[in-house]
Amino acid sequence: MAARIGHRYGKVNDPARPRYILRVSSDLRRLLPSVEQVLQRPEVRALEARHGRPLVVSAVRGLVEEARAQAAAGDREAVEAVGDALPARLAERLERAQSPSLVRVINATGVVVHTNLGRAPLPPSAAAQVARVATGYSNLEFDVARGERGQREVHAESRLRDLLGSEAVVVVNNNAAAVLLAVNTFAEGREVVVSRSELVEIGGSFRIPDVLRKGGARLREVGTTNRTRIADYRAALGPGTGLILKVHPSNFRIVGFTEAPSREELVALAREAGVPMAEDLGSGLIAPVPGLDEVTVGESLRAGVDVVTFSGDKLLGGPQAGLVAGRAEPLVAMRTNALYRALRVDKMTLAALDAVLALHQAGRAESEVPTLRMLSLPASAIRARAEALAAALAKSCPSVEASVVDGASAVGGGAAPVTEIPTALLRLVHPARPAQEMAAALRAGDPPVVARVADDALVLDLRTVAPEEDDAVRAALVRECGGAG
Repeated sequence: MAARIGHRYGKVNDPARPRYILRVSSDLRRLLPSVEQVLQRPEVRALEARHGRPLVVSAVRGLVEEARAQAAAGDREAVEAVGDALPARLAERLERAQSPSLVRVINATGVVVHTNLGRAPLPPSAAAQVARVATGYSNLEFDVARGERGQREVHAESRLRDLLGSEAVVVVNNNAAAVLLAVNTFAEGREVVVSRSELVEIGGSFRIPDVLRKGGARLREVGTTNRTRIADYRAALGPGTGLILKVHPSNFRIVGFTEAPSREELVALAREAGVPMAEDLGSGLIAPVPGLDEVTVGESLRAGVDVVTFSGDKLLGGPQAGLVAGRAEPLVAMRTNALYRALRVDKMTLAALDAVLALHQAGRAESEVPTLRMLSLPASAIRARAEALAAALAKSCPSVEASVVDGASAVGGGAAPVTEIPTALLRLVHPARPAQEMAAALRAGDPPVVARVADDALVLDLRTVAPEEDDAVRAALVRECGGAG
């Protein structure tokens, strides 16, 4: 007569089998230590002293849970190895947990204003000023001379006014915020007139029509994709018009059969209609840079534009910020908008911006602001460094084909997209490793090195590599090419 035997670890239906037989996974789980047993081990206590008990307990729980999952899958070998391997795995996990997520990388792409890599690197003087302000109290909103509450707007903004010859300036957290604030201030519930050719989408799928809508305005597009005349703007104006907006095309360009009114024509029309004229310049070029076809902020202001918005972390070479320059009356209106408080910057941004603007004021920006220094480097200087690196690799990695070839760097950040800056490229071909594999290995290093792959070769442009980083790049390449660093 068959008997049905139950057990808390499972059901056994065969009466010939011993009643104490358990599932394999249950046996394996019994081999695992408890969280508390792991925490009592001397090497784990040492880790606790270094990393803190809460983090260690959390990591141990995670590792034990993973081991239990392996036990449930019947992986006896993995479970039996837990005891010996757990301290090392715990130490590795704790190191990863306490390592910063945001790390410095070496940009060997040749894209100077690389949005994915943080755009403009700060000058050392600006970084030092940020550290000084961030690690203590500051006079952010305190008038030291009078001993009373002050205004954060005095920091950096006075330098910017002097540099641009602008009546007033406003600083918010990025250029999109600056455009949003302008739209909301002058056209909430009203229309913003924009040329169809300027309804662009910038990085991250942010579209100008969406920004206008979020600002509470209605879009009134005029003209066609390639041709917009001043008459198109004039025909669109009416009682519901709040703002005429000219937008920087970012990475988008229309060439060939095109037409657009000048800034002066748009300004005159705006004055005639009694509405403000704003321009989103995007790149934020303060002074002309040879070879770059970009309008400077000063040119826009001299044309009479009421409100000019631009980025702080592109061609200015400063921190992420949205800078607004123009006539005092409209900028006062923007500053008194309740939205301004939600978009204003913190003390660290102001500290960095002030330090970068000081370099511009002193005439030292081209030599000391990294973005401008990189853009002004001659190809001959880059070639000399690339050839030195190629020679070093020839000694350490003789099997790798290393050559220096002519190429082009890019401005990046949506600025001057059709401008190619002559450069010299280090081109590497490994006999056994594909270029994509090499590029991935470089990115996995410490520090990560971000290079390009072109025509089945690994390509590095030293324009965007600081000279003091050359040794780190050489060591990374020697390591990945199979030589001894």
